Amino acid sequence: MRKFLLASAVGVFSLAGVAHAANIDVCGDICVPTAWTSDNVYNLTKQIYVKPGATLTIEAGTVVASVPTPNGAGGLAVTKGAQIFICGTESDPVIFTSTADVATWTPDASHPTGGDPKTGVWRESALEWGNLTIMGCGYISENATPGNVATCNASNVAQMEGLVPSGPGDTSVLYGGGDDDDDSGKISYLSIRYGGRVIGLANELNGLSLGGIGRGTDIDHVEIMNNVDDGIEIWGGAVNIKHFSIWNIGDDSFDVDQGWRGKAQFGLIVQGYSLDASQGSGVGDNCFETDGAEDSDWQPQTAATILNCTVIGQPLDGDGGTAWRDNAKVQYRKCIFMDLGERLVRFDNLDGDGANGYGFNGTLSWKDHWTTQATYREPVNGCSNPEEIYGCQIQDGNLNEIKDSVFFRNLAPDAYTEAKCVGVFDANCLPLCDNVLIPGVADVDGPVKAITRAPLVTRGGKDMLRVTFLDPRANNEATTCETATPDNGFFCPTKYRGAFDPATNWLGSWTSSFAYGFTPNYQVRCFDMKVGGPNPAATLKLTRTPQGFVASIVDRQGCWRCVCEELRVTSPRSAEFDCGPVTVSISLQGGVISFSAGPFQGTLCPQ
Repeated sequence: MRKFLLASAVGVFSLAGVAHAANIDVCGDICVPTAWTSDNVYNLTKQIYVKPGATLTIEAGTVVASVPTPNGAGGLAVTKGAQIFICGTESDPVIFTSTADVATWTPDASHPTGGDPKTGVWRESALEWGNLTIMGCGYISENATPGNVATCNASNVAQMEGLVPSGPGDTSVLYGGGDDDDDSGKISYLSIRYGGRVIGLANELNGLSLGGIGRGTDIDHVEIMNNVDDGIEIWGGAVNIKHFSIWNIGDDSFDVDQGWRGKAQFGLIVQGYSLDASQGSGVGDNCFETDGAEDSDWQPQTAATILNCTVIGQPLDGDGGTAWRDNAKVQYRKCIFMDLGERLVRFDNLDGDGANGYGFNGTLSWKDHWTTQATYREPVNGCSNPEEIYGCQIQDGNLNEIKDSVFFRNLAPDAYTEAKCVGVFDANCLPLCDNVLIPGVADVDGPVKAITRAPLVTRGGKDMLRVTFLDPRANNEATTCETATPDNGFFCPTKYRGAFDPATNWLGSWTSSFAYGFTPNYQVRCFDMKVGGPNPAATLKLTRTPQGFVASIVDRQGCWRCVCEELRVTSPRSAEFDCGPVTVSISLQGGVISFSAGPFQGTLCPQ
């Protein structure tokens, strides 16, 4: 990539917020099409349901700030047959939080009533409100509900964890069905903070709960900060997720159950704690926890592909990087796993609820999962349409795998014991394995640009070193990778390991990690690249960094197509860089930034 110069006059951009907002108490269920707008702040006074046939649309910049109550009374649940559209943007995210969080925001002229949502102070807290739950009609495998069967069946349903039915026959708390293409709406640029509710033992609200969600639902750019239970938990369905950030979670950061068959790409997990409570109820447990099915010979079973994740554990007293149970089939590629306090591969086998684990009733054994190609279909209780049900994995890979990934400073005595047993470091699997174990322990040797931790504290009886600053961009061995990204219409092509390329940071200013000073302040200006018609073919982004500027092009699917890393703040007032066969020229004239890129015309993005 050629590196050129850019003028210094690319300025700071104003950020819309909650100016002159009115406070609205949400006291009843949503039964008709409803819109929440950014000129109001919404308080969830109790558990609110979006009922079947209704649609809730939340516009960019809207704040849902509930008054803290004992054990988080307020929450939002989208039922089967309903839809939610959360329409945040990079500059104006939608924020779900509590008024205690809003109280830490800095008041200014643009935000006289609620403070600037791009500011704030991190607090050791959770349980201040409930969560966001979405329930859909995708296939699930759950054996506790009377009438459910062991095969892929449209009649299989389950009650959502953390929700309480109003009485016998209340279907508002049920998820599951026979439509993996189900569409529950769209979520973009959503920050969820300080949530959770404890109903009973192992019955708690996660930050984002997804039950039986179909692949017709779009989820991208979601952040969970400080939740009492899991960050994101998925039960069955086939939903795909792109760009997620999960910090300081009280249990598992990314938890999967009951046969999820989906894809995920670009995820950041930072383990820590939300409360001084036991591990699993305030102190983080596993980074990824994947259950296959309940019981383990039921179908569908979890079969997922997870690409480009950066996983940062608790180095002294954390838990597993990846936990595996009940015939879960998961492919990890192009990931970073660092500072794990326990094992990279944690073979839990049983999930503690009576299931029988890998190899039960003629299913594949644990070790066979790591050597069997992903085209294999379990014959036990087999689905009638297995290719449609299980087509989400990379078919030339194995059912279970960790490949083309980087491992750094995982210092537990048994950090790699199980990983070695299942061949994660087996030279015979080249060229697909291509895993790198980075020597050394100094931050400068690591796969991220920078990381800072708070002094040692004890929480829930465990020694915790909370991350207080992170520049997550790829560094050292993470800047390159060995394998191509599957071209399947969902995954973005990447030439690096982890969730961030060496130059850009998609967290931006829409996250609480930015507001609390955990991640860098990058300012972005962008241009729509159009060739006739109203829809942009791609977006040119200029990102301001401490070193200068980064120019990049992002297509309509959110994929970063090319990046020019060094655009210095100096003269001349122009720059050029190559994006494939096209040379992009940027210039500044009279305070206006313009560009040319082949046939494209550019206009400043509305955000």
